[in-house]
Amino acid sequence: MREEKEAEDARRMFVLPLQAVEADIDLMGHVNNIVYLRWVQEVATAHWNAAATEQQKAEYAWVVLRHEIDYKHPALLGEELEARTYVGEASGAKFERHVEIWRIHDNQLLAKARSVWVALDTHTLRPRRVEAGLRDQFQSDSSCLNSDSSD
Repeated sequence: MREEKEAEDARRMFVLPLQAVEADIDLMGHVNNIVYLRWVQEVATAHWNAAATEQQKAEYAWVVLRHEIDYKHPALLGEELEARTYVGEASGAKFERHVEIWRIHDNQLLAKARSVWVALDTHTLRPRRVEAGLRDQFQSDSSCLNSDSSD
């Protein structure tokens, strides 16, 4: 059962390459915790921009209701990383998103995040229900599994 869920999540995964740069490093010599939060936001935005239609982008705006991050291992200067994201449950105006930050060279999970986003109507800026078509599109989308940061 767990293997089936992991296989399903992999089909829905969107990947964004990252690299730890000097500005990301704190006094402890590793990537600062707030940088992970920035990466969570960046991969969520990149996924939305890659998978949403122009009409959806014109109709929906997103705000964060909640972030939870579990830090597993530190990232260091110059390390090549990737953010992997997929969406979870959607209910009403809320949409759950999961993000994992991985170090490439040893395939080490560095951090896991769970965020709850709220959809807003771009005209009224009021919460709006996430339509079934949009939920289905992101929960089964495989057309945007990878993002190339060189674009």
